[in-house]
Amino acid sequence: MKKTLLAVNMIAALITTSVNAQTLQEGINHLYADRFTSAVNTFQKILAVNPNVIEATYWLGQAYLDMDNNDAARQLYDKALLANGNAPLLMVGKGHVLLLDKKVEEARQMFESALTISRTKKGDDPVILNAIGSANVDAKLGNLDYAVEKLTAALIRDPKNAEIALNLGNAYRKKDPGIGGSKAYEYYQMALQLNPNFVYPYIRLAKLFETQKNWDLYLENLNKAIAKDPNFSLAYYELFYYYFFTAKYDEAEGYLKKYMASRTGEKEIMDEHLYAQLCWARKDYECAINKAMTVYNTVGAEKVKPRVLRLLAYSYLGKNDFTNAKKYVDEFLAKEKDPLAPADYTLKAEIYAGVGAPCEQLYGLYLDGAAIDSVLQTKIEYMNKAADYFKAKKCTKQEADMRLLVFNTRKNANPASLVNIGILYTQANDYLKADSLFQAYNVAFPDSIYGYAWRGRVNFSMDTTMMVEPFITNLLQNYDKALSIAATNKVRFRSQGITASKTLAAYYVNIKNSKDTALTFVYRGLDIDSTDASLKQIRDMLEKSPGLKQSNTPKSPNANNNKPVSAGLKPSGPK
Repeated sequence: MKKTLLAVNMIAALITTSVNAQTLQEGINHLYADRFTSAVNTFQKILAVNPNVIEATYWLGQAYLDMDNNDAARQLYDKALLANGNAPLLMVGKGHVLLLDKKVEEARQMFESALTISRTKKGDDPVILNAIGSANVDAKLGNLDYAVEKLTAALIRDPKNAEIALNLGNAYRKKDPGIGGSKAYEYYQMALQLNPNFVYPYIRLAKLFETQKNWDLYLENLNKAIAKDPNFSLAYYELFYYYFFTAKYDEAEGYLKKYMASRTGEKEIMDEHLYAQLCWARKDYECAINKAMTVYNTVGAEKVKPRVLRLLAYSYLGKNDFTNAKKYVDEFLAKEKDPLAPADYTLKAEIYAGVGAPCEQLYGLYLDGAAIDSVLQTKIEYMNKAADYFKAKKCTKQEADMRLLVFNTRKNANPASLVNIGILYTQANDYLKADSLFQAYNVAFPDSIYGYAWRGRVNFSMDTTMMVEPFITNLLQNYDKALSIAATNKVRFRSQGITASKTLAAYYVNIKNSKDTALTFVYRGLDIDSTDASLKQIRDMLEKSPGLKQSNTPKSPNANNNKPVSAGLKPSGPK
């Protein structure tokens, strides 16, 4: 009974649709061109004449979804299903909404029910298969394997349907990022062959070449779209952003005007946002703020899109109005439901720095930004820019932390960079961290002087009394090694050798009270640079100090029963 009744209803709907086929297609064309208001008006006109045109109801819901008005689509499909409970196309529309509502299992049940009801002796209905595939491609939680399966089946059932070929290309591109491009290209070309007047595949081809940074083919396909349909708004929109991002603002404005002219009757307030972006790019921040605030005040704080708030934050930041910038970046972050981009955390950090946020808080923001970037190379680029930012802000500890994070993130990091990171930690007074990095550097480069010289310096900084273990042992061993390496290239390593010589001499005079051992290190330093005035002065002083012990037998540095005897020597610590 139900199947018979459904068949009668479907025949009636098809007859009605045939009368309105041209009008329905006009609405679909508006939708493909992103003329959403025109699409909605077209579908509503059809339904005003006959509320039971299933296809018009389905496409009206799709228009609402494209406008991010999910509530309107949900209400439309729910109401329509009350009157047409077994309409498969409406069930797919409802399943689409359920996917967007993250109700994955309920959506799958709705799709399968729609297939069951619409199935005939010839197999599944290609219209329903196509709609199910399209829904799963569109929704973030859609099952892309399921989408490919249903769209492939749809194309087998209706091999001359250009829209199915287009959707199958979309499914492959989204399912296999990077490697799915060839399949996507194949099906986009098929769509054009099946229907040479179908403009939208040119946009999909352009977006495919955009990911490959093949700008010649990107522009070629956009221009082909315009040649086919001079009023195809989406092509002008893409061209606007192409010239916007290549900083050709006059050309961008020209295409923005063409975009708006192609949308006669749309009167979309968000067009003001496009102009606001152009003003911001030209550093006309007052213009950008005025146009963005027009959008904000027109739609209201509750309904304004997050990207408008982000633009306001950027524009106030451009004016160095950090108070208002913070207001809008906080609103943006609270309202944004889509995943944030690393640049969003950079924006917040720059604004928060302007209102006096400490380096530690700014580091946390950059860390959050790095965490969400899943592409290794761009993650590393982001962290390097963050480290440079901390360097400019003189947040030395945070610069060191970020550069160490870059080192640990790289797959085959060069340990040579450890010494520079260790120096940063030394400057930030984080001596333990610095010591561990210099030690790792020494393991990787046992014949390099830099790790030994710096490790000697930081161990002195951790124990200026030169009497506490393990710091004193580390100091003695590393400075002795640095002094030996300095002797192999006396010109290049003069500075490190002289510093090591003086520090070791000071230790044996002041702590060990051993003139002979101290003089040994002084002579090793003079062997590196016989003209060094301070070493010559120390040598003369020691040779004239009969009160110092002549034995070089060291006592424990913790033996406090001997008072250090000063010979006018001061150990060299980090500068």
